[in-house]
Amino acid sequence: MSKLHFTTKHANEATVQRNWYVVDGTNQTVGRMCAKIAAVLRGKNKAYFTPHVDCGDFIIVINADKIQFTGQKLDQKVYENFSGYPGGRKEEVAKDLLKRRPEVIIERAVKGMLPKNRLGRKMYKKLFVYAGDTHPHAAQQPKELKF
Repeated sequence: MSKLHFTTKHANEATVQRNWYVVDGTNQTVGRMCAKIAAVLRGKNKAYFTPHVDCGDFIIVINADKIQFTGQKLDQKVYENFSGYPGGRKEEVAKDLLKRRPEVIIERAVKGMLPKNRLGRKMYKKLFVYAGDTHPHAAQQPKELKF
């Protein structure tokens, strides 16, 4: 092969190496933290990133109950759920959702930043969010990921 012609290396399931990372949500801004988590779940931080292959790593988020919102979002941001039936729309303010189920805030934010197809659903399954500071994934020996 000539030295002037190079071929692009594409990743596949056999060549992808997945690592485990733990992210501490204490005093982190929701959107900024979730954007970085979504990039790692996609595999954008790797040199061999391939758009049609799941190259991402596993992410564990701890202390999801200690995340921060900027501005007045804690009181004004509304999360909506719709069952599909007439009158089946439910609204909840971010402050109430943070008290009731703090994991959902991070999960919904990251899910909205991933591709909307079967590849995105596969990437989303590598995200684990916990409200407290403990997690059951110690056997995977996750490394700390700082932002």
